[in-house]
Amino acid sequence: MKPSSLNHSTCNLNIFMVKKATTAKEHAKDAEPAKKDTAAKKPAASTHATESRQGGAKDAATQQYFYATGKRKTAVARVRIYPRGKGIITVNEKPSNEYFKLLTSHGIVNSPFMLTGLNKEFDVSIKVNGGGINAQAEAVRHGIARALLEYNNTLRTTLKKAGFLTRDARIKERKKPGLKRARRAPQFSKR
Repeated sequence: MKPSSLNHSTCNLNIFMVKKATTAKEHAKDAEPAKKDTAAKKPAASTHATESRQGGAKDAATQQYFYATGKRKTAVARVRIYPRGKGIITVNEKPSNEYFKLLTSHGIVNSPFMLTGLNKEFDVSIKVNGGGINAQAEAVRHGIARALLEYNNTLRTTLKKAGFLTRDARIKERKKPGLKRARRAPQFSKR
């Protein structure tokens, strides 16, 4: 077999495959608008708190949960508070007393509820990652405070005075070139 005839036959095969692929794409495009029309007829159900941020409690009957994120150092907590709950707090699919074993961490996590007097009115679901245990507890506190603010904007003054709405921006500084750490210089040697 000559190399030129081999190239010619593979070229025909490639053209055939390209034609077949383009016809399959055209069929898929024809079927897509029908799917979009049926999806557009369904009513959009929002479970996230999207109402305007005006004073007073929002209608808890229409809202399934109120969502906020809290941060501290490198820890990020995604918090959902469910109205009309029993006060159950779950962190990463575990009860909070099992996840945060230290008593001080429990105090940090529960402090927004204790301050506002809403101890047993919400169930809380939290996903937290990054940082250490203390940073995670403070990120959860920040997230709960912001979620409570989504629920009722009149709590702002109480939470703001306690410092729960402020993002603590103190994080580890980056290492600099020529130094051992962020600011630690190499030991000076006279000789």
